[in-house]
Amino acid sequence: MADKKQEVIDIIKDMSVIELSDLVKELEELFDVKASAPVAVAAAGGAGGEEEAEEKTEFDVILTGTGSKKIQTIKIVRKITKLGLKEAKELVDGAPNPVVEAVSKEEAESVKSQIEEVGAPVEIK
Repeated sequence: MADKKQEVIDIIKDMSVIELSDLVKELEELFDVKASAPVAVAAAGGAGGEEEAEEKTEFDVILTGTGSKKIQTIKIVRKITKLGLKEAKELVDGAPNPVVEAVSKEEAESVKSQIEEVGAPVEIK
């Protein structure tokens, strides 16, 4: 059994990101599950609440609206995300949507300030 497991691991190591993505989608459909990361939930109680929460190191920048300058918002979203015009417009029109995900605090602050400069509402989570 360990040999088969290692074989599968070796095959997966040789796959491209696109191939892995397709594999995950197929497995999700086959087993009727979602392969998303689990959400951490802080446990209540414990040692009298003295446990410190881990410091967050990855942040998402969420566009919460289009703002008064929709075209400028689309332009800045395109610049930040490298999306095409259609995709950037859909992202802006469908707000709230993440513009960037799992970035450092510094990068998140930078993206937030760029978007706020064109008057669009944005938040960091």
